[in-house]
Amino acid sequence: MIARPFAELSSIGVAVPPGVLTNHDLAGMLDTSDDWIVERTGIRERRIATAEQSVAMLSRDACQRALEGAGITATDVDSIVLATATPDRLLPPTACDLQALLGAHRAAAFDISAACPGFVFALTVAEGLIASGQSGTVLVVGAEKLSTITDFEDRSTAILFGDGAGAVVVRRSSSQGRGILSTYIKSDGRLAPLLYRPGGGSADPISEKVVCERSHFMKMSGREVFKAAVLAMAEACDEAIRRAGVAAEEIDLLIPHQANLRIIEATAKHAGLPMSKVMVNLDRYGNTSSASIPLALEQAISEGRVGEGSLLLLVAFGAGFTWGSSVIRW
Repeated sequence: MIARPFAELSSIGVAVPPGVLTNHDLAGMLDTSDDWIVERTGIRERRIATAEQSVAMLSRDACQRALEGAGITATDVDSIVLATATPDRLLPPTACDLQALLGAHRAAAFDISAACPGFVFALTVAEGLIASGQSGTVLVVGAEKLSTITDFEDRSTAILFGDGAGAVVVRRSSSQGRGILSTYIKSDGRLAPLLYRPGGGSADPISEKVVCERSHFMKMSGREVFKAAVLAMAEACDEAIRRAGVAAEEIDLLIPHQANLRIIEATAKHAGLPMSKVMVNLDRYGNTSSASIPLALEQAISEGRVGEGSLLLLVAFGAGFTWGSSVIRW
């Protein structure tokens, strides 16, 4: 077992656009209803960014709050790791736009693409940067503008996704036992066609054909994704707990990816945790992919559910398929 922790989460900040899209709004656009959506997903509303609100701008707002919470400035940051499935442009990395907006001129900045577990993957990268001595202070960001790749004519996906951003300042551990105790990341590319964007990339660039086929939007096989998510998140919980050398009953709060209430309930049941020890806020934000865990973590802190010394279990699953988990002592 690796001697941990190397790195701790010092502060957090989030940003969500003010625009709200409710289930009742969607019922006016699609053959659906509030009751139908809530029963199948647990979602009641989601935030939708305007055309002017970019991923970089949402990330900037979240990062500024995280920097303020840590009592540092952007010039103190050594690296920026931005997890997103919806970059503002394919070139350059959105992290570089974020760096410029923040004025973090000393920082190396880059994106990672790992879909919904992107925040957990980014934490793993940040821990490695700190453990290797490459960086002392890292901004880890999960940010999405999923409304731009959601087909609002497809009921199976239009009800699920929203926009938002969350950021944490990750630094060398300052106190014994506080910080990232374990991480676990895994993928299975054989299952990619169950949740993907068929068109719009270099294999099938944007064209009249792609737009007419609507293949630049997300496509999902819901039942198959549900089954895979339940199994993968259960495995990820087990592995993160084992690697951290703690028992499941020691976990103070499970903070899962906010995709579907049934998946969250199945994950909690497998981990042996009551729902009173699970953070759920997908009713407010829907599935915000890599932003969902920091959004949930920040809310848990603001509600007093997380305090100094709290033992947290983060877990997520998404397109790829990718999944990951982490145990953190706050």
